[in-house]
Amino acid sequence: MDNAGAREMGKIEFDAGKPPPFRISDIREAIPKHCWEKNAWKSMSYVLRDIVFIVFFAVFFLWIDAWFAWPIYWLAQGTMFWALFVLGHDCGHGSFSESVKMNNLVGHFLHSFILVPYHGWRISHKTHHQNHGHVEKDESWHPLTEKLYRSLNFVTLKLRFTIPFPMLAYPVYLLRRSPGKQGSHFHPDSDLFHPKDRKDVITSTFCYMAMVILLTGAALVFGPGYILKLYIAPYFVFIMWLDLVTYLHHHGYHEKLPWYRGNEWSYLRGALTTLDRDYGWINNIHHDIGTHVIHHIFPQIPHYNLIEATRAAKSVLGKYYREPEKSRPLPVHLFGVLVKSMRIDHFVSDVGDVVYYQTDPNLHGNFIMLHAAAEG
Repeated sequence: MDNAGAREMGKIEFDAGKPPPFRISDIREAIPKHCWEKNAWKSMSYVLRDIVFIVFFAVFFLWIDAWFAWPIYWLAQGTMFWALFVLGHDCGHGSFSESVKMNNLVGHFLHSFILVPYHGWRISHKTHHQNHGHVEKDESWHPLTEKLYRSLNFVTLKLRFTIPFPMLAYPVYLLRRSPGKQGSHFHPDSDLFHPKDRKDVITSTFCYMAMVILLTGAALVFGPGYILKLYIAPYFVFIMWLDLVTYLHHHGYHEKLPWYRGNEWSYLRGALTTLDRDYGWINNIHHDIGTHVIHHIFPQIPHYNLIEATRAAKSVLGKYYREPEKSRPLPVHLFGVLVKSMRIDHFVSDVGDVVYYQTDPNLHGNFIMLHAAAEG
């Protein structure tokens, strides 16, 4: 049977690696114009909401000060730190307000508080958006090529692909970037930046260090135990949220997603390899960052308009939009998705302009054999 006959019989499956039959302008036209409107007062109301919760949690759990309550505080406060990051993320994209000065001021305040160098991260994140889905040029959670993968020692590979270690990678990424890439988010002469970025990077590094000094001073005054309980433990919960969400928006779909090189890559095709995720009750807390596909295509849209924009765009995106699995109140299902992806998505081929993740059976041998048997 030829391709035409197979297509009529419904035998040819959707190929996510093929160029889509629509353009970015088609998606833009489907989205209501008001979705692009940035309301500084509305954005600031979310900042105020998050700060109120952060202060309340700190005061309330200090008042309780019981061993059984602190883990609850760490999870709750770490989640609020993550919510602050998402608002700073809006500032970095310029979707917080129309004012560049306001975006940078609020972004520095929010990100410095949670030990993120605002401009250093903003610039590298812009690189990620401009090259999403490109094997060599993407910036965050991009795939290792087989050659680079084989060059890494076994301990490095186990740390990269064994939970929970990858979920603690963000501070290392800020300092040293990913394997195969050089530079630091703190150094103005890093490969990440252009000479024109120098002043911005120095400013953000200074703000970061000011927060470190403030925390050190607080530890000397109130004791390191209080800073550990009040700030450091929630900080690591925030880091785990950041790594979890960032990874799952680009990995872990039940069908393999393509990565591109050369002329096969385009901004739109790269964006269409991203995934929306449902986080249950957390959706509202972390400002609907799970609506990730439209955010990647149009990062100028404020977070509070992403759900409406996504609904409007679905009719254009068709099968290129992958409906997220519905979450229970807490997104516990995503941990299974994460573990499975870490065990089968290891590297991509050194050659080819449309490539997919491959699996190293020697890294997690027993799991791979069980998975293959289940698939069979």
